[in-house]
Amino acid sequence: MTIQIINGPNLNLLGLREPETYGSQSFDHYLARLQAAYPAVTLTVYQSNVEGELINKIQEAGYGSDGIILNAGGY
Repeated sequence: MTIQIINGPNLNLLGLREPETYGSQSFDHYLARLQAAYPAVTLTVYQSNVEGELINKIQEAGYGSDGIILNAGGY
């Protein structure tokens, strides 16, 4: 099974941006925990701060993944 994780604007700053609100863990930390918890699932990750690029990735992933997890942005 392949799941595409798509993160939108500012989610590349997890762990850095407002850690008192969003926590101090990076997305890579969360990804490592997901991979450990679900070893049979292939997780691929994409992040962009540009909305049009997110739409392109959703359309592309829809044909090659079993599912998509979308976190559209942290404004």
